[in-house]
Amino acid sequence: MIDLRKTEIKPLFLRGPSPAVRCGLLVLLAIVFMMLDFRAGHLDAIRSSLSLMLHPVRVAVDLPFVAINWVGESFTLRRQLLSENERLRTDSLENAARLQRLESLLAENRRLRALMESSARVADRVLVSEIMAVDLDPLRQHIVINKGTVHGAYRGQPLLDANGIVGQITHTSPVSSEAILISDASHAVPVQINRNGLRTIAVGTGDPASLSLPFLPNNADVEVGDLLVSSGLGGNFPPGYPVATISSITRDPASPFATVRAQPAAALNRNREVLLVWSTTEVPTPDAREAAER
Repeated sequence: MIDLRKTEIKPLFLRGPSPAVRCGLLVLLAIVFMMLDFRAGHLDAIRSSLSLMLHPVRVAVDLPFVAINWVGESFTLRRQLLSENERLRTDSLENAARLQRLESLLAENRRLRALMESSARVADRVLVSEIMAVDLDPLRQHIVINKGTVHGAYRGQPLLDANGIVGQITHTSPVSSEAILISDASHAVPVQINRNGLRTIAVGTGDPASLSLPFLPNNADVEVGDLLVSSGLGGNFPPGYPVATISSITRDPASPFATVRAQPAAALNRNREVLLVWSTTEVPTPDAREAAER
């Protein structure tokens, strides 16, 4: 009987060199190639060919990383642009607000300068007052100012702006006063034509841009462009202050009086500040007149 465990199986092929020998041969071959390449550059062409062949592989390997970096940079750049855009928009709004405030301050400075120049031309004592409120009723042309009896304001006191007469105080309180504008339909100002001294009455129409002169006859010496100044009659307004300028004249033969309109000299619907005037010849209040009569 044959013992299979002791039977030796012969390999079909002879074994080659051992792994150590193979490694040594490869190292030796690599050293030889390195020396040849270093001394004569014989492998440059091979290296260039291999590099050219492997370039698509290198690009394909790098492409995902390049794409990921590009996407990340794109999102980062977009966030930066959005943030910068928001910052610039905020800066633009803030600068616009500052510019508007600056323009408002410049306009206020011009108004106050005009008031001061106007007060320098006025021989009477004056005080600048700010308009606090305006009556919204179109039939009532009234304002409220921030000066009252503690500042010396009194009933009937005239108000001016840089261009002419604005109105007069009707009610007073310690720290504020109510005034009627010359454009109120219930208000009248004794005036005279500056060119010839012709006296008449300027009556409010309820329109801040127009006054009426209802008592001028058709043959009155009045022309478009004539300046109307306060005459001082009645004691409410000191004489010589501009009131209005004649803007239109209509003469109807069937009517004894001409229809005359005048444009107020003061900016009645645009003022923010007015001048309180104390005449050198003080105008007594109605209460003072009653006390004097008693």
